[in-house]
Amino acid sequence: MLPRFELSRRLLAVLLFVFAATAGFGRERLLLDFGWKFQLGDPAGLDPAIFAYPEVDALERTARAHLEAEPKLVPLRRSAADINAAQPVSFAQSDFDDRSWRSLDLPHDWAVELPFNLKALRNHGYKDMGAGVGAKNSWAALEVGQSVQDLGGVTGNTIGWYRRTFDLGNEERGGALWLEFDGVYRNCLVWLNGRCIGRNVSGYSSFKFDLAPYANYGGKNVLVVRVDATRTEGWFYEGAGIYRHTWLVKTAPLHVAHWGTFVTTELADSGGANVTAATTLRNDGSTTAKGVLLSRIQDASGAVVAETTSPEFEVSAGTELTLKPVLPVKDAKLWSPETPTLYRLISEVRPAGATRASDVHDTSFGIRTVRFDPAQGFFLNGKKYVIRGIGVHHDHAGVGAAVPDAVQEFRIRRLKEMGVNTYRTAHHPHSPAIMEACDRLGMLVVDENRRFDDTPETLSQVERLIRRDRNHPSVVLWSLGNEEFADKMQGEPWGEPIARKIQTLVKTLDPSRPTMMPMNGDWGKGFSHIVDVMGFNYLKLGDADKFHADHPHIPAISSEESSAVSTRGIYIEDRVRAYVPAYANKVPPWGSANDAWFPYYEARPWVAGVLLWAAFDWRGEQWPYDWPAVNCQFGVLDTCGFPKDSFYFCQAWWSEKPVLHLLPHWNWAVRDKEPIMVRAYTNHDEVELFLNDQSQGRRAVPRGGYVEWPVIYQAGVLRAEGYRGGKSAGSARVETTGPAQTLTLISDRGELRADGEDCAIVTVSALDAEGRIVPTAMDAVEFEIKGPGKIIGVGNGDPSSHESDKGSRRSLFNGYAQVIVQTTKGGGPITLIARAPERNPATLQLNAAAVVPRPAAR
Repeated sequence: MLPRFELSRRLLAVLLFVFAATAGFGRERLLLDFGWKFQLGDPAGLDPAIFAYPEVDALERTARAHLEAEPKLVPLRRSAADINAAQPVSFAQSDFDDRSWRSLDLPHDWAVELPFNLKALRNHGYKDMGAGVGAKNSWAALEVGQSVQDLGGVTGNTIGWYRRTFDLGNEERGGALWLEFDGVYRNCLVWLNGRCIGRNVSGYSSFKFDLAPYANYGGKNVLVVRVDATRTEGWFYEGAGIYRHTWLVKTAPLHVAHWGTFVTTELADSGGANVTAATTLRNDGSTTAKGVLLSRIQDASGAVVAETTSPEFEVSAGTELTLKPVLPVKDAKLWSPETPTLYRLISEVRPAGATRASDVHDTSFGIRTVRFDPAQGFFLNGKKYVIRGIGVHHDHAGVGAAVPDAVQEFRIRRLKEMGVNTYRTAHHPHSPAIMEACDRLGMLVVDENRRFDDTPETLSQVERLIRRDRNHPSVVLWSLGNEEFADKMQGEPWGEPIARKIQTLVKTLDPSRPTMMPMNGDWGKGFSHIVDVMGFNYLKLGDADKFHADHPHIPAISSEESSAVSTRGIYIEDRVRAYVPAYANKVPPWGSANDAWFPYYEARPWVAGVLLWAAFDWRGEQWPYDWPAVNCQFGVLDTCGFPKDSFYFCQAWWSEKPVLHLLPHWNWAVRDKEPIMVRAYTNHDEVELFLNDQSQGRRAVPRGGYVEWPVIYQAGVLRAEGYRGGKSAGSARVETTGPAQTLTLISDRGELRADGEDCAIVTVSALDAEGRIVPTAMDAVEFEIKGPGKIIGVGNGDPSSHESDKGSRRSLFNGYAQVIVQTTKGGGPITLIARAPERNPATLQLNAAAVVPRPAAR
């Protein structure tokens, strides 16, 4: 069931759509995700030089040489005008016949669909795509027995073309019309009706193009996008394609500008709040326009709690004007992760003399205050609040970077279950859908920028990030970059002017929030004195106490910590398969074990909190073992979001719920001599362990730690009893199961929206004769779906699995696999069937309920 605020938001969108359809003008924001055509590769015989956009040799981090190279590259880059002057490209022409192309809906990531290739880039998960350049596919810190491979690289599969048509009516002529992309990876060119209208380079920044000068009113319009994912911006899996939502926006010539509202709040002594609703009005008409701005605030129930009307204003043709109405809200309900109360600012633009609005703009916001204190840490709404955060990469099993909104929400809910209250967007802007979910579900956000230099392109990316996200109450800190250590940039004087320029830009666009730079060295130097909050990346890489003693006026946060590795369900190291024990004792030279980082920072309350590394495993960046591993193992959850044992360590010390979790499983073949280390993650005072009702001892639990016992294996039951204040407080048990007999399917929810977007995340497992999950099951499972749904991805969290993320087959890995089922636009029952040899099949019934979908372009 949708939350009440989400229901009212969707209803408002529908009402605004109806108003626009009946009023000629009026804002329509139409989803443009459905009905695309796709083709991998350029037309045969095309010289790609006509699209040339040379860039510096490494986009991951800025080196001094890049500053010298950039001015020489700018004249070599082909603009939209250059491309329009060149020989026409067949794929971009309106009359091109694309019927043989693949039909698909967005979001789409073609990289995740590709097979694995040992010669491809390791940091991008060995997917079969690349520029053919040499690549050293290894970390310097690889364990003994793993070779450094200098590879020739893979060529191809880095260019994709998308085509879609949409209609415009004659009555829409003269209005404002633009196209919004939430994210495309990367370097895309856009054509409308055969004319190239622009390029966007960033793989992560949202962007827009004005369409009105090129539109065909009263007929069909052909939109074409060429995506070039040849270059990498990060050292992690990035995907390829139009992997986020796309929108078509229509409104009147006089309207609220794109990202044109900025809402700030100030608490009043009376318990109310003063809301400043800075609103930028744009006139895309050919003559001066006059009008008034009506601003009103609605609470979560839709009731109007404040409103005001501006004096008449005047905006010249082709210009903008910003008004700053202040609206007092009585008895303000404050936003926090525990009480994520949202309000809406409704901005109506009414032309002079008109009785109806020509444009209606909706801005979601929350009322709250944030403060970082150098002596006491972080304060939310005037009260000390410990940040218990985590860094998150954006891909998920089965779908890669093209993560549906429902899966994003599933991931955030899973993090909240662990006790996480802060989400770091590692290492780039994440999708607007994630930001909206964090607002709605209650999750603080550290919002991170990708590129770090002072070129116009990078400054544009920074500006777009701030303008897009500054109304989200969840965002409490801007992270200007990450570990800018190339040529010691973060600590040397040559990097300071760049940092000051970015800092000034951010503070100009949003003076209400502080900035931070995660630094993996040079603490107290360079960037430390420019940003508002010092970011410590890894306690081993500096001396936090010395920094605090030397700079007692600078607030600080542990911006990245731990990097402990583990493989879900594995308890004996397996270098051949690249599996690491789930005890999470193995850490890289910069990292820390769980029982080290937690007590360290808890003893330093002047640090705002910890952003753990990391949330979910992601493709690429393998450590400590390379191939056959194709994803990292730094996460406390695997790529599917199945918890590893470390999940429960965090839950024990970060959440309020009583926790008692035992590891490992108790299904062993022959281990009757070597002791097995049994560990309990808990927040009880003491734990006593029993094996087949024989006590193995009672242990006191250290704060921020765990307890363990060496136990000689006997099949049966491990049972742990927890105590608080000497009294029984809970128990946990792990049993030796029988062999797998029956498959089972469990969905995160059974009721779905039949809107072509909603998803069910289905857990697949195998049960023994007594109905217990078999933790060692590795069955190959086939799936069949019936009804108005489709399988869009499968996964199992195995870091060394080379099975496809697409299709209808996936093996269990240590007892679990995952199927992502998406609805179509038809309502009715959806049946998912799972089958495996020598196992009883499982059937899951879902229901796709008929709903009014989000307004979409046709």
